[in-house]
Amino acid sequence: MKSKNMRPVSANIISRRGEGPHPIDIHVGSRLRMRRTLLGLSQEKLGEAVGITFQQLQKYERGANRISASRLYHLSQVLDVPIGYFFEEMSAMGEPAAEGAPLVRLPEEPDEFEAMARRETLELVRAYYRITDATIRRRAFELIKALGGERVDEVHEA
Repeated sequence: MKSKNMRPVSANIISRRGEGPHPIDIHVGSRLRMRRTLLGLSQEKLGEAVGITFQQLQKYERGANRISASRLYHLSQVLDVPIGYFFEEMSAMGEPAAEGAPLVRLPEEPDEFEAMARRETLELVRAYYRITDATIRRRAFELIKALGGERVDEVHEA
């Protein structure tokens, strides 16, 4: 028996389709991708390690699908990071949010954040830390800074 007060609810309200991924899901996914790339793991290898397909992992990394708490825990173990790692660099949410305000504030300089998430950047960082000689690593760092137009003050060792 239907109540007179019950009326059909719009499908848009139920499914929320068309709104796109939630900013937190996008942030968590980008952190997942960053860590996976830093470790040199393919989507296929990480997917195998946690028992999902690489397609599902792609959806997680884009924020298209939400990651359950148990899956996030398992990913944190495989990637050797605390669960909090996935939420780092999000603004503190201690302040009450205004109605309709986003829960995540994007970085002040989105270009810098995007540059850090690029595969090229992550591969460069991985290659940099594979240089075992500290002197060579420091000189490579200085060379890259100089090529980028930043003045490098030479340090003379005694």
